[in-house]
Formats: sequence, structure tokens, C-alpha cells
Amino acid sequence: MELTFEQQEILRTVRNFVDAEVLPNASKFDHRDEFPEEMVAKMRDMGLFGITIAEEYGGLGLDILTYVLVVQELSRGWISLSGVINTHFMAAWMIQTFGTEAQKQELLPLMATGELRSAYSMTEAHAGSDVQAIRTRARRDGDERDDDWIINGQKMWSTNGLRAGMILLLTVTDPEAYPRHKGMTAFIIRKEPNVERQPGLTVPKPLKKLGYKGVETTELVFEDFRTPHTSVLGGDIGIGRGFKYFMAAVELGRVNVAARAVGVARCALETAVRYAQQRETFGKPISEHQLIQAKIAQMGTQLRAAELLTLDAAKKKSSGARADLEAGMAKYFATEAAQFCALEAMRIHGGYGYSQEYIVERLYRDAPLLILGEGTNEIQLTLIAKRLLELPAI
Repeated sequence: MELTFEQQEILRTVRNFVDAEVLPNASKFDHRDEFPEEMVAKMRDMGLFGITIAEEYGGLGLDILTYVLVVQELSRGWISLSGVINTHFMAAWMIQTFGTEAQKQELLPLMATGELRSAYSMTEAHAGSDVQAIRTRARRDGDERDDDWIINGQKMWSTNGLRAGMILLLTVTDPEAYPRHKGMTAFIIRKEPNVERQPGLTVPKPLKKLGYKGVETTELVFEDFRTPHTSVLGGDIGIGRGFKYFMAAVELGRVNVAARAVGVARCALETAVRYAQQRETFGKPISEHQLIQAKIAQMGTQLRAAELLTLDAAKKKSSGARADLEAGMAKYFATEAAQFCALEAMRIHGGYGYSQEYIVERLYRDAPLLILGEGTNEIQLTLIAKRLLELPAI
């Protein structure tokens, strides 16, 4: 793939940052489950919070493909770093794509600098892959157009839910609508960052996780939370279109998850190759043993296939065309490849792979998140099959 000079420069900058500052320190932050303030500040300085935001709103104005390449590099260092900007990126894309001009003018310049960071909240305790089952309700306080909306409900698995100053929130505004998704509306919720309790909104303590540490994942509890009518994403025409808006962002999110998986798989392969070349058994490096070579060959092949599927999906999404098939395939294959490569890297390291002194144990804990996030891989298989079965008719 040929890259422009600008793409090469930004990727070189991110790669140097990952090699010099992320890889040597990520495991320390991971083991302490500590938010990497200085790393995030560097990401702000590089303009990564506004990478796809149009230049007229203060961003870099780069395309989704460039963002995907950047996410691959960040995830090669630590997927939690890409998690810090992922929900922010999806929220910015939704506002730039579906928001009113007033919403764009107010929010995107602040988001481009990272001064305002966003979370993205759709999932509930009883509604993960089945998004139409959500129950969080928003109702009008009166009949006038400018009246507030009052929100009640509970969301789960909200990345950046505490530190963010804004949330893109999916709610039910017409519980009688049929099909049900036509009664859902998206809101841009402003909140106080790093505040656990404010009027109408409680952010409980972050959820404890196997991996994906250093970035908080929280519940969000809304109790008669008031938000102005101007916070409806897209204004009046956005009422009842929230499901459509969120699903478009999820399609984008699946490309993002595939890119993160490519980063994890690449880190696993690079780490395994270095170790295999240095570690000796029976008088020679283990890289000269055929079984180790077979593992490396399988890891490299899966990584390359994952890269190509992810780039294909990113190009399709960048074009503006429907990309659910390509995004689903990329997400499914790349995340399974990341899990495979993480385990094979641990096997190549032997006992050392199980030690916290080596990064492969962190990769092994982080990889399963990608299989589960943005729709489980079981759901991906269902969606992929559905689209393939539609193709003859199309």
C-alpha cells in the first residue's frame, strides 16, 4: 500500500512514540491498573484526538484508513492507549456525520485538541449484542420544542465513562414504536469529568477486568438526569434515528477493533521472533527447531491475512459505502488471529511467557477483549452469513 508523505510522517511519529515510551512502560501501568496520564498527553500533542476531525473544526482532517494505521501502531504498544481515543473517535465521527452545524461548531474544536474527551454508551446489563433490547428511557419534560429531556436507566461497559466530559448515549424515546429501533434517539450528554456523582448521574467504581487495564470501564446510572433539547444528536430530525446512527458507528468500531487486533498480533509475533532467535536449547537457537518455525509461520500468515482484511474494510468504510460485511470479516478474523498469536507467543516463551516480566502475559490477557467487544465473534459469524446469503439476490 502506498502512503502519502503526511501518512508516513504521522505513522513514523506514532511508531517512535510506541517504541520509546509505550513498550518499555506499558506493563508497569497495566499491572498497577493506572491511567497513563503522560502518554495520553503526548497523544494530545500529536493531534491524535482530532485525527479524523475536519480541519475547519481544528482537526487533522485525515481519513479513516490513516486512523486505522495509527490504531495498529498504538495497539502494538498497548491496546489501552487505543481505547482512550477509540470511544472519542467514534463520538467525533457521529457528530461530524450526523450532528447539526451548531453541535459541530461547539464540540468538534474542543474534541480535536483533546480538551473535551468523549465516552460512547450503548450497552446495558441485559442488552449487549441485542441493542434493540435497551431500556434506558428519555422523555420530554413537556410539549414545547425547547423543553428538557429527562433520562433514566443504567448503562454498562462504558470505556472512559469517568474521565470523559461527554457521552454519546443511546436511549428509548418512543417505547411503543415498531420496529422498536425506530423509537430510539441518540443524545450528546455533557458531564463533569472525573466526578462520580453529579445531579442525575452516578458513575460507580470502575469494573475490574482480566486485561485492558489502565483505562476505566464503568457503569453509568441515570436518575432523572436533565439534558436540553439541543443535545439530541442531529436536532429534530435525529429523534427516532439513534439506532441508525449508533449502528453506523459500530460498523466503524468493528474496523477499529480489527486494527487493534492487528497491533496485538504484530506485537506477539515480533516478541516471539526476538525471543526465538535469542533462546537456545540443545546447542542452538530455538528458532532453528522446526516446530518453533511452524508456529512463527502460522502467526505471520494469520497476521498478514488480518492486516489485509482490516485494510480492505477501512478502505470500504472510508469510501462511504456500506461496509458491514467487510468490517465483520475483519473484526472476526483479526481478533481470532490476535488470540492465536498471543497464545503461540506464550508457548514459544515457555515458562517465561507466564511471567509478568515478559509482555506476552499481558497480550494474552488483552486479546480476549477484542473477541468480545463491538459484538461478539459469534454475532459476527451470524451477520457475515446473513450478508453472504443476501448476495445472490443483490
